[in-house]
Amino acid sequence: MTTAPMKIGILIFDGVEELDFVGPFEVFAMSNEVFERQGNTVPDEIILISQDGQPVVGAKGMKFTPDASIAEIGTLDVLLIPGGQGTRTEMVNQPLLDWVIKISAGATWVTSVCTGALLYAKAGLTRGKKVTTHWGALELLAQTDNAATVLANRRYVRDGNLVSAAGVSAGIDMALWLTGQRFTPDHARATQRAMEYDPAPPYSAEV
Repeated sequence: MTTAPMKIGILIFDGVEELDFVGPFEVFAMSNEVFERQGNTVPDEIILISQDGQPVVGAKGMKFTPDASIAEIGTLDVLLIPGGQGTRTEMVNQPLLDWVIKISAGATWVTSVCTGALLYAKAGLTRGKKVTTHWGALELLAQTDNAATVLANRRYVRDGNLVSAAGVSAGIDMALWLTGQRFTPDHARATQRAMEYDPAPPYSAEV
């Protein structure tokens, strides 16, 4: 169980898939709220980070203003990299990849949602690891790092301190699991309940 505040950094960029990071952001922020309601003093610091600190436009057109640039962030306890079509550009952005390598080396948890795993693969951080991503990018991930074991049909995969989630909504599941690992399963369940998160997809729930 984690008993001290942690600094959670979420990397965003043009073309980022909105729910990939807004979902986990909601989990981490709701976890803070649950602690605060209990009079607990260990809420996390959640930081949105872009390369230059400037606003970004998501894959579906939503605009986001980050809290910091990568130059302002020297260490993080948790790094989360979401996916989206924008990852294709960032995969060849060497200054950003260098920062990911540096931050990951000192992080307690290194996480991704959807094609965010591609950045870790390009940075060489998935070699010898079990990872997953969106079903439509499994082959690309395997091509990007042929020394990784790419798993299909998994909501999220944990290998050491690397936790990768499949597409979009799977990031919520991964963030709740991580919350349970860092604190307790009961706290994660309280966070889930506070979010009213009880998935029932419309075309399967009606059966």
